[in-house]
Amino acid sequence: MIVSGETSGELYGSLLADSLERKVPGIRIVGIGGERMRASGVELISGIASAFGIAEAISSVRAIKETFGKAQETIRKEQPDVLVLIDYPDFNLKLASFAREHNVPVLYYVSPQVWAWRRKRINKISRLVDRMAVVLPFEEGIYQETGLSCEFVGHPVLDEIGDMKSGRDGTKEALGLPDDRPLLALLPGSRPHELQRLLPVMLDIVRNFKRDFGGFGFAIPLAPNTDQSAYQEILEQFRKEGVLISKGDSLRVLAASDLAVIASGTATLQAAFLGVPSVVVYKLFPLTFWLGKMIVKVKHISLVNILAGRQVVKELLQGEASPEGIVSELKRILREPEYRRGMLKSFEEVRAQFAGKRPSERVADIVIEMAGWKR
Repeated sequence: MIVSGETSGELYGSLLADSLERKVPGIRIVGIGGERMRASGVELISGIASAFGIAEAISSVRAIKETFGKAQETIRKEQPDVLVLIDYPDFNLKLASFAREHNVPVLYYVSPQVWAWRRKRINKISRLVDRMAVVLPFEEGIYQETGLSCEFVGHPVLDEIGDMKSGRDGTKEALGLPDDRPLLALLPGSRPHELQRLLPVMLDIVRNFKRDFGGFGFAIPLAPNTDQSAYQEILEQFRKEGVLISKGDSLRVLAASDLAVIASGTATLQAAFLGVPSVVVYKLFPLTFWLGKMIVKVKHISLVNILAGRQVVKELLQGEASPEGIVSELKRILREPEYRRGMLKSFEEVRAQFAGKRPSERVADIVIEMAGWKR
C-alpha cells in the first residue's frame, strides 16, 4: 500500500510502483494518490486530499477525514505486506500509528522537513516506522541518531529525468514548439492556493517580458491533478498571449526551456538537474506566511539553495514576488553571462550529491526485503 498526499509525492509513488511491477510481476498495489499512480497500476482507494497552511486547510478537513477513514479500512481488511508512506506527515504519521496497531510494517519514504521545523517529530517518527528512506543527503544522519534504520536513497527526480537532459530541441518539437525560439517556462505549483496567487503574477510576467524579449515563447505545464475548469478564465488570457498550456508535461517543458519561473517545490530541483536557470517565487495567505516565519528555521526555501548551502537561485517571496522583480531577475540571467554560468556550475555541484543513486529501484528493494518476498 502506497500513500501520498500531493502531486510530487504521487509522482514518487508511481515511479516506485513501476519498479515494484518490474521486480515482482503480478504484485497488487493499493493506495492514495492521483492519475500518475493510477496509470502505474495502483488501485486507488481515494484521490489526493491535501492542504497547505492554516487558512487553506479549513475547506479540506472533511475530504481529508474521509480519505483517512478509507485508509484505515483498507489496512484492516487488506493487511498489506508493507505500507509505504510518502511525506505528508500530519496524515501519514497518524496512519503509521494505526498500521503499527495492526502489525503492518511501515516504510517512510521522503522525510518531512524536520530539519526546517517541528524537529521533535524525529523521535515520533522513529517510534512509529520500521525503516526510513530519505531523499536528501543530510537527512540520513538526523534519523540514524535515533537508532532508526535510515538510508539516503537519492532523489526520485533523477529517475523521472533519465536522459531528458539531452535532446532539448526534440522535446520542443514534441510539445509543438518551434525549435529556433527560446522558451520561458512558468510553473505555478500544484496546490489550489499556489495557482490562485501565482497565475495572475505569471500573466503579468508574460506581458512585461514580451516588451524586451519578443522572440521568446512561453509555456505553463499544469500538474496532472489540476482542475483546469477552476482557472478557465485566466488560462484563456494566457492563451491569448500565445502561451502554451499543457497538463502533466512539467518535466518535458522544463527540459525544453531556456529559463524558468518556478513556485518553490520539487520543480526547483528538476530545473537544476536539467540545467535550466530559474527564479523561485512563492506567495501564501499573509497569516500563514507570518506564522511560518515564526516557526520555520531555514535561510532558504528552495531545495537547490538548501543543498548548495547558499543562494544559487533568487528567491522572491510574498510582496517581492512581483512581476517587475521577477522580470528584473530574468533579465539579469540573460544579460550577465558570468552570473548565468555561476548558476549552472552550482547546479552541477548540487547534482553531484546524488551521483550513482537509483532511488525508485532501491526503495523497491527495501519494500521486498521488508515484505520477505523471494525473487
